[in-house]
Amino acid sequence: MKPNRLSISCCTLFFSLQTILAQTPSVKTSNPGQLSGYTAQSSKSERDWEKKFQDGISRDNLRENMRRMSARPHHVGSPYDKDNADWILSKFKEWGFDAHIETFQVLFPTPKDRVVELLQPTQFRAKLQEPVVPGDPTTNQTSEQLPTYNAYSIDGDVTAPLVYVNYGIREDYEELDRLGISVKGAIVIARYGEAWRGIKPKVAAEHGAIGCIIYSDPKDDGFYNGDDYPRGGWRPKDGVQRGSVMDTDYPGDPLTPGVGATADAKRLPISEAKTITKIPVLPISYADALPLLSALAGPVAPEKWRGALPITYHVGPGPAKVHLKVTSNWDLKPVNDVIATMRGAESPDQWVIRGNHHDAWVNGADDPLSGMSAVLEEARMLGEMHQQGWNPRRTIIYCAWDGEEPGLLGSTEWVETHLTDLQQHTVAYINSDSNGRGFFHAAGSHDLERLINDVMRNVNDPEKDMTVWQRARLARIAHARNQEDRNEIRKRPDLAIGALGDGSDYASFLDHAGISTANIGYGGEDEADSYHSVYDDFYWYTHFMDADFWYGRALAQTGGTTVMRLADAELIPYEYTDLAETIGKYVTELEKILKDKQEEIAERNLELKEGVFTAVADPHKTFVPPPQETVPPYMNFAPLKNGVEAIKHSADRYQAAVAKAWSDGAPALSPQALALLNTDLLKIQRSFLSERGLPERPWFKNQVYAPGAYTGYGAKPIAAVREYMDEKKWAEADAQVPNVGKVLEDAAAAIGKAADELESAATSGK
Repeated sequence: MKPNRLSISCCTLFFSLQTILAQTPSVKTSNPGQLSGYTAQSSKSERDWEKKFQDGISRDNLRENMRRMSARPHHVGSPYDKDNADWILSKFKEWGFDAHIETFQVLFPTPKDRVVELLQPTQFRAKLQEPVVPGDPTTNQTSEQLPTYNAYSIDGDVTAPLVYVNYGIREDYEELDRLGISVKGAIVIARYGEAWRGIKPKVAAEHGAIGCIIYSDPKDDGFYNGDDYPRGGWRPKDGVQRGSVMDTDYPGDPLTPGVGATADAKRLPISEAKTITKIPVLPISYADALPLLSALAGPVAPEKWRGALPITYHVGPGPAKVHLKVTSNWDLKPVNDVIATMRGAESPDQWVIRGNHHDAWVNGADDPLSGMSAVLEEARMLGEMHQQGWNPRRTIIYCAWDGEEPGLLGSTEWVETHLTDLQQHTVAYINSDSNGRGFFHAAGSHDLERLINDVMRNVNDPEKDMTVWQRARLARIAHARNQEDRNEIRKRPDLAIGALGDGSDYASFLDHAGISTANIGYGGEDEADSYHSVYDDFYWYTHFMDADFWYGRALAQTGGTTVMRLADAELIPYEYTDLAETIGKYVTELEKILKDKQEEIAERNLELKEGVFTAVADPHKTFVPPPQETVPPYMNFAPLKNGVEAIKHSADRYQAAVAKAWSDGAPALSPQALALLNTDLLKIQRSFLSERGLPERPWFKNQVYAPGAYTGYGAKPIAAVREYMDEKKWAEADAQVPNVGKVLEDAAAAIGKAADELESAATSGK
């Protein structure tokens, strides 16, 4: 349940060892070989173990891991899903981990009836079936494959005129308003892309539609981009993207929001589950979509709405009339999380957690096994080093999640079940998912930004004579929008990581539990896409993706090194100046959004008064001018700006105190003082939580990081304010500013407390 690989920008990437050591304002000492949070002595030992770890990562093992786990379809509740979990468990145990399977019972609907048929002006019945590809040895496992469907679509049987709505996001419905077209009582057809698929039926229902069809246009992931499968790697004409359409109120089991879906958990009636769609939904291929779209009349679609099919794209409604039927088996199914622990030698009550999911919609070689194979190879090598004498300071927990694809089920239920312990003990959660060729990308909480940069300076790009940090930095310069952005990239010692929204198993850790989190992977040079189809299998992946597993090896090196760096540091290597800078940018962005919206609405109102829209409208075409709107009032952003300044002040104090305490290459703190400081550092990310959560989505507690209610995958930083602004609810947005400002002040106080402890301990020498 992550975005299409095409949406991964190589502008979330990373960079070079020699340059950064010279440039970075350091949490370290003047010793260029000393790692953040380490003494000079422990840095040398750590680097030796990290080199041993990276050298030991085997591409042959990565290939075999993928081949074995992708041999059969393994969706939630399937026999091979459980078989994979048992196999993963046996491997963790073989490598010396204390491992077990933790099972939850979740609502997972599977389809009974699926019908899409054109009734007028001609008749056509969609195949709703992906054909077998000769030579691909797993596409013929039809009896084990989940049919093409969207999980958590409500049951329904509807017949209505068809309307094409482009990507089906809110802006597209504003365009329909200008064309004088309503979808009330209609079935909409939207193409995949631009927003998470669950947004499409959500917005359609809000506008009165009674059904939704989602298709894959070849312009987005088919022949428009390259040869389609099996000649090339792009989605073929009958390829279909399965996926969840769960609403965005909360992830996880729809029947147990906020609590773990254990066997004896109290469950909501299905009729009360907020995350099940309001209208029926089905995905189809572009071969099945072509007759439906060809039957539409009405206005020609705006230019940006036109895909790559050999038709003139019309919007409708009519004369196309469509029958859509969806019914499912609404059963509880088991999800089996594999949890493997390597106990820390000195601080066993502090946990570093690493995860990737193992379930798939079908065979899932790319999504998720390109990532899961790397995570397993990390664990194997750490286990081997443990047998050779490496003992992590902190406890390391490796997790193979089940049920990610339908809605982050396994990870969310595990976090909800163990929330108190996780918040007390967890240092960080490092996630990955699918992985491909190209540039390193990362997103997460910005207290880990410098750590991620530092790790990437120590990993070599497998196809270029440079570090992955160096290559990614140069790629970012190459893709910058303007000279100002290029200058900023060159000036900044670290490259910024992105913000996390939703889309993979990190969500519950960061958004609900307030745990420092990063999501990592490689991509940007993949010339293929079979996302959530039967064609995402071992044969396809090894022909069109990371065929030699070089970037799978790089992911394992990256993930494992990050885990080691967090697990072994004397002082947990959080860094808060990057965090303060980033939150400051989020606040500045809110101010700019308000100013731009004020100017936009004022200008549009003036043009309405002047008669501009009436004058330029084609009298032979329907056009409805936009309505007059009240210009947004000014908002008081002072509480947010004061909160940012407080965090900046505390962050500067903390970083200066760290540098002073480590000035002689070792901390001027007693073991007891260092242990107390680390305990307090764990609490800082939790201070960004509000128990009441976001105003209309209380499961999401984090007041800085959250996915958008109408973007899904994409992040909406400071969502309590931003989402009301997006909805033009200015008074409500303004009312949230003091609440978020108070959270920022609390976080600043928590960072300041850590600075106090360091300054006091360093001064006293205790």
